[in-house]
Amino acid sequence: MVAIALLSELGVETADDLDLSGAWKLSLLSELAIGTTAVIESLELPGEIQHHLMHMGFVPEARVMVVRRAPAGDPTVYSIDGFEVALRRDTARAIRVREYDALNTRQA
Repeated sequence: MVAIALLSELGVETADDLDLSGAWKLSLLSELAIGTTAVIESLELPGEIQHHLMHMGFVPEARVMVVRRAPAGDPTVYSIDGFEVALRRDTARAIRVREYDALNTRQA
């Protein structure tokens, strides 16, 4: 119901008609393919776990790459800030990331 109201205010009939080409496409860290690099947007974890991961480099705007998965698919090893960290799928599912575009990153 809310989505319909928002779409009508934007002047479109369906979500497919809405152009989001300039918007970031957010996904979950657990959904990324091996070899993919992404930028962390947010962590939605309990305080103690979130705090621990942030000390390991899982902070907003950090780049993370999917390195490999265990034979059964869980856990997955991620490379962040020069370290490799294995996370269970449930933990990685609580980390939102956006696509990393090396060509359009800001220069400091």
